[in-house]
Amino acid sequence: MAVTAAQINELRKSTGAGMLDCKKALEETGGDFEKAVDFLRTKGLAAAAKKAGRAATEGMVASFVSDDLKSGVLLEVNSETDFVAKNEKFQAFVASIGQHILSTSPADVEAMLAQPFCGDASKTVLTYLNESISIIGENLQIRRFAKFDVTGDGCIGSYIHAGGKIGVLVQIASPAVTAANKDVLQGFVKDIAMHSAAAAPRYVNQDQVDTDVLEREKDIYRAKAKESGKPDAIIEKIIDGQVKKFFAEICLVEQQFVKDTDKSIQQVTADCGKAAGGPISITRFERYVLGEGLEKKESDFAAEVAAAAGL
Repeated sequence: MAVTAAQINELRKSTGAGMLDCKKALEETGGDFEKAVDFLRTKGLAAAAKKAGRAATEGMVASFVSDDLKSGVLLEVNSETDFVAKNEKFQAFVASIGQHILSTSPADVEAMLAQPFCGDASKTVLTYLNESISIIGENLQIRRFAKFDVTGDGCIGSYIHAGGKIGVLVQIASPAVTAANKDVLQGFVKDIAMHSAAAAPRYVNQDQVDTDVLEREKDIYRAKAKESGKPDAIIEKIIDGQVKKFFAEICLVEQQFVKDTDKSIQQVTADCGKAAGGPISITRFERYVLGEGLEKKESDFAAEVAAAAGL
């Protein structure tokens, strides 16, 4: 099948492989994106299996946590330009939407837009959004949000990086939050959120890794081992070692703590539990990268990609 410049460019951005290699991978796999990624990884030409997540729009990711640490919101709102994203009116709009979600717990963005706005019940959130668009002078989009609520003992924390480019919300199960341990627990969840912003885990632990994801990785490791001429007798041992490394890369609790690489997150969690007066477990997290997954405008590499593709 004919391979387009857009396909090659997307694969290039997602894998870091060369344009000609991306073109060949797409041709070999009939244009199937995921199969092309696996093809490049098998050949050792892809730096990573995940998409690059480069921003398609401007705007900001923001977080909001209740004073008792029992509820938290991670929110992404998009604007057309970075200039507007730094504007105080835009930031005030984002804050008001975050507080609305924190207090009303809407099911999703569509449901929220139909709600009476908590800052002025005479209008809906959609009306408030449209008014803000007129005032700010750019199209705005409330793209997505996640809301965590703690039932029982535990708390929530967050971290925002680079002025709203990356945001993480973390929930832990822990001893009851008291005056004596609040600072310890609050510092811990912030550290875990900060770590997650930098290390980009995909799961909390091994139990959350999808079977299909794991089997796909094993197939890639097996194919690479066979291509390198390894004997069949040791291929499975090689795969076991690679799987352990894979878990250490994608599972939060097995990653090395970015602030102290001599410790894993699991060890840091155990240490904090001792300081807080009881065992702690990380139950979930959400990580947003501004513009991740949105369709991007034609890149600066478009002409180069088209030339390499012979288009």
